[in-house]
Formats: sequence, structure tokens, C-alpha cells
Amino acid sequence: MTDLSRHKEKIGLSTIILTFNEELHLERALRSVADFSKEVFVIDSFSTDRTLDIARAHGATVLQNKFVNQAKQFQWALDNAQISGNWILRLDADEIIESDLAIEIAEKIPDLPSDVVGINLKRKHIFMGRWVKHGGRYPLVMLRIWRKGYGRMENRWMDEHIVIFGGKSVTFEGGFADHNLNNLTFFTDKHNKYATREAIEILNQRMNFFPRDHSVTKESTSLQTAAKFFIKEHIYNHIPFTVSAPLYFLWRYIFQLGFLDGRSGLVYHFLQGYWYRFLVGSKVLELERALSHLNDKDMISEELSLLTGYTLKPTPDQPK
Repeated sequence: MTDLSRHKEKIGLSTIILTFNEELHLERALRSVADFSKEVFVIDSFSTDRTLDIARAHGATVLQNKFVNQAKQFQWALDNAQISGNWILRLDADEIIESDLAIEIAEKIPDLPSDVVGINLKRKHIFMGRWVKHGGRYPLVMLRIWRKGYGRMENRWMDEHIVIFGGKSVTFEGGFADHNLNNLTFFTDKHNKYATREAIEILNQRMNFFPRDHSVTKESTSLQTAAKFFIKEHIYNHIPFTVSAPLYFLWRYIFQLGFLDGRSGLVYHFLQGYWYRFLVGSKVLELERALSHLNDKDMISEELSLLTGYTLKPTPDQPK
């Protein structure tokens, strides 16, 4: 892979990583992109650990911004980082670009035709040290690389996507892994927070108390992402969660062969495919009841901010 570093300018790719207290993962992520990225931007939410020291030691440009949600933070990066690359890669701090994908990026990007403006990657998920290969979890096809000026971050509180315009996308085959090294306490705490944000999205779908972003289509992102988005928005979210959550788990674990992932796979599919979905539905139920006496959209937004701890009404210095 070392030969790739000679061609960074020809590849012309800039990497953006969002961080908050990511000393456990950041060095690994930075090393995985070092040989083909001409520049790396670490957009930090005021970490209190060694995250910034690690980023600077590896030559990354560090910018800090107050965190609202993933979508707003990443769009802030696109609007404020001095990006010089012709292509942009979105990478989470706990993700890794594997060597075969690094070579594919280096070899293919310079020769892509001008009508290709997006690149989908096939993400694998590593849980408790094992690759979750079944239950519909591989491959997860995600648009993660795009031409500068031809993509933006979808404005959502959860399940935000990069959406492209002005051209088509292609899919690369190399390895791309989500491998978080934290324990189950971290996993459940993170998904509890995700559940609150997803509940906000579902409530807004039903009550429309702030503008919704309707940008996800098969043309603007991967076909898999667009299909999943359509099913969730138009079918799943309209089924009572006491029915949809267990059915989704059974679909993943039995019909999509999740049982082949072993004991750690059972833990993952149960927590992420049943417990999390049930928790989202429970939070929607709780919040709907708490908001049922309100009709004014501004009052709903203000009350929901108090109930969830998230600032839903933008302040003057906060992006909408």
C-alpha cells in the first residue's frame, strides 16, 4: 500500500471524520486512509480525551464545532472546512478502510468518467470481535465518497445520508468495516440515544412540526439505502411497534439467516434488531402521550426539546 502515497494528488480525495472522545479508534481510522487521502479533516465536538493530540500527530486538520446532531455537524464540515480535494470521503472514527478498498480507490477514482459523482461502499459490521455476515447486515451499501460540489448531507435527526445530484453513482467492492471496540454498556447507551433521535424523526413524520428532508431517492444515494428508507417511512413506521419489532427480529434472525452468526450474532440481532426497534416505538408512544394536549407546532417543538434534551428550534448561531 505504501506506493499509493505517491499518487495522493492524482487521487485528489479529502477525508472527513467526526469525533468526540475517540482516542480508542481514531489512530486506526487515520492510518487506514493515510496512503490515499491528500488531506484529513477531524471535526471535533470538544473532546476531553487524547483525540485532538492523536489527530494532530497524524497530520489531520482539526476544527471544532458544538454538536447538535450528526447531520448538522457533517454539513457544517462541508461548509467550513477548506477542502481542496476533488472527492470527499465520509468516515466514522470507528470505521476502517481495508487495504483492498484503499487500492481500489487509488486505482479507480482518477479514471472515473465525469458523469460519476458518487461511490457506494459495502460496509461490514464487526460485533464482539466477529463479522456479522447474515441477518441482512452484509453488505450494507452506503454512499460514502462523492465529488466535491455534487453532494450534501441530508438534514435528519437520525439515519442521515449523503445525497448526490448532477450524476450517477458506482459501487466499489473492497473491504470497509464498522468495528467499534467499546463494550456492550457503550453499545446500549449509544443506541438509547439513537432511539431518542429516531423517535423525534418519527414524531415529525406524523406531526410535521419542522420541515422534513425528502432527498433520499435511488438516484441520490444507493438503491439499497433508498429501498430501506422507503420501507421504513411508508410501511414499518405505520405498524404498531409491538408487532413490527418482533416481526423484524424474526425476519432477520430466521429468514435472513441471522442464526448463522453464532452467539455473538444472537446478541447483536436481538439488541439491534429487536430491543432497539422496540425502544424506539416505546419512546414514540411516551412522547406522543406527553405532547397530545398541544396543537401549535412551535409549542410542540419547545416541549419536545425539554423532554428529549435536544434543541429542536435553531438558535441564531445554529444551522437549521
